[in-house]
Amino acid sequence: MYKIQSMAIADYDEVVRLWRRSEGVGLNESDTRSAIHSYLKRNPAMSFVARRGQQIVGAVLCGHDGRRGYLHHLAVAKPHRNKGLGKKLVNACLAKLKRLNIQKCNIFLFADNAAGEKFWDHNGWLKRGDLLVMQKNILPTRKRHCC
Repeated sequence: MYKIQSMAIADYDEVVRLWRRSEGVGLNESDTRSAIHSYLKRNPAMSFVARRGQQIVGAVLCGHDGRRGYLHHLAVAKPHRNKGLGKKLVNACLAKLKRLNIQKCNIFLFADNAAGEKFWDHNGWLKRGDLLVMQKNILPTRKRHCC
């Protein structure tokens, strides 16, 4: 049996281990303990973990900017995939966003993440071909990995 719970900073080490083992999840300086702690405080009770017993087997970050919701780093451990757990995590996030009257939610997906694209497509997410993501670093980035 799986239990979906709000993510807490106490879950950080176990969640990062899951993300590192999950293909399609890229970690960087935005994923340090302090950065995730700030994200969770800014978006209280919006990110979730899935537990089987005491073990975290799934996780997703969720937040919003007042207009749009955003999901980051959805991951489910390989032995627990294809059981609807990813969908349950996403639906928990969408329910929170809906309660806040956020009408749309966006995700960012690596272009070569075919498995991830298949998951999102299967669950009704639409690929936007009319948008291009651009980014600029406004703080110096370190050459090392975050966690």
